[in-house]
Amino acid sequence: MRALSILALASAGVSLSGCIVGTAADVVTAPVRAGSKAVDLATTSQSEADEKRGREIRKREEELGKLERRYARELRECQDGIRKSCNDAQLTYRDIQAILPTIPAEPEGN
Repeated sequence: MRALSILALASAGVSLSGCIVGTAADVVTAPVRAGSKAVDLATTSQSEADEKRGREIRKREEELGKLERRYARELRECQDGIRKSCNDAQLTYRDIQAILPTIPAEPEGN
């Protein structure tokens, strides 16, 4: 009986030591994994940066389109004799001139 209990303790010790080693390895590598995850979240990949830039350009292009439509409407009203529309058209034209340099030029041939 005594030999059986010693054998049980020995086998429990071996199996628990493996468990303890595994837990110790998890504890040791946890800060490294957390640190690498934080770095991954903090950095932006090139494709993510390109997508963000594309969204920003499209947003500015949409804004330019709205300004151009408003400018055309204000010019028509100005030609019809509405003095306020003439002043509004000047302000809108100024806004168009401010946004134009922020939009990349289309390659020739398109």
